[in-house]
Amino acid sequence: MSDCIFCKIINGDFGTEFVYENEYAVVFKDINPKADIHLLVVPRVHVESLNETDDEKLLGKLMMTVKEVTKKEGIKSYRTVINTGKEAGQEVFHLHIHILSGGIK
Repeated sequence: MSDCIFCKIINGDFGTEFVYENEYAVVFKDINPKADIHLLVVPRVHVESLNETDDEKLLGKLMMTVKEVTKKEGIKSYRTVINTGKEAGQEVFHLHIHILSGGIK
C-alpha cells in the first residue's frame, strides 16, 4: 500500500536499519519503545491485521522470525504482542509483532 508507513520502511524509503530480515519479514526497533528492547517483526507483504489473514504459512514464519531474531540478539526472556484493531491499540494497520524485553516502560 502506498500510504502504509511499514510498507515504506520495507521498501527502504526511510533508510531504516533492520535488526534482522528474511524472506518473509523485516525486524526493526520501535521508534516509540515501551521497553528497554522493543522490536517490531513486520511481514514483507501488506496484511492489515491478524483478522485479515488465514495464511498459516505466513503466520508460522512470523513466529519463527521472532524466535530467530531473539536468539540472534541474545534475548532470552521477552513478551510478544499483536495488537489487532484500533480499540486494541493497533496504531499502524500493517500486521506486526512486538517483541518487548527488559524494563517495560
